[in-house]
Amino acid sequence: MAKKEKIRLGGMAMPNGVLVHGPSSWACAIRNEDGKIEVASARKRFRATRIENPLLRGPARLAEAIALLPQVKAKLPAARLPMESPRALASMLGTAFFIKGLRESSLRPLARELLSAVASIMPAVLTLRSGELAAYHGAEHISIGSYEHGKRATREHERCGGHLVGPLVATSAVGNALATLAPERMRRQAQAAAQLGAIAAATELFGWMTRHPSHPLAQALAKPGHELQHRFSTAEPTADQLEVAEAALKACLELEHAAAAA
Repeated sequence: MAKKEKIRLGGMAMPNGVLVHGPSSWACAIRNEDGKIEVASARKRFRATRIENPLLRGPARLAEAIALLPQVKAKLPAARLPMESPRALASMLGTAFFIKGLRESSLRPLARELLSAVASIMPAVLTLRSGELAAYHGAEHISIGSYEHGKRATREHERCGGHLVGPLVATSAVGNALATLAPERMRRQAQAAAQLGAIAAATELFGWMTRHPSHPLAQALAKPGHELQHRFSTAEPTADQLEVAEAALKACLELEHAAAAA
């Protein structure tokens, strides 16, 4: 009998729960203040897998993830999104001022854009360092990894979005540095195109990294993401937090299996 293929899943940690999503569906589970687990699930309204253009696949995947958030809040109002915290808002504001200062500095274009790209990920890093969010991030990785590998996984996952850090910093720095060479009247359009191109290139590069994990370049580009997961963005979850992640995983798989059987 052929081995049943596993459904490719992604996820997002929240301060009070876990979101798990597959090719066509999503499910979110949270633990309310009274200790009870609440679960909501639905079909995706927008699916990036339908986009085949290499230049649009990366931005489409990002748009798909963002499009899930209003759905989650509508069906599960008690879910707390990571960017809702005052800490996240303060770090985003501080980063915006820092990058503005860098752009007006006398640094060389490539150095300026490299520092700006690194600074742009700091709000996410600072947000993920909070205890509950980091633990739920670990629970998300363990539940999905255990499903995929058939045994108890670790809190670090090879497809975590943190692994995009290396490719995205590199492609953003190069793209924005090239955009500064455009005529002044076209600078804004060039920068917008550079950002779109950086996301597209980083996503394609990330896909290549997952297919060739032993390649020296893939390992070098994945190193920042590994360090981010190990040192900052994940923590060992409690049994209660793992129970929440498993509830989200189960609900998502139920919808995916129902869609496959239809």
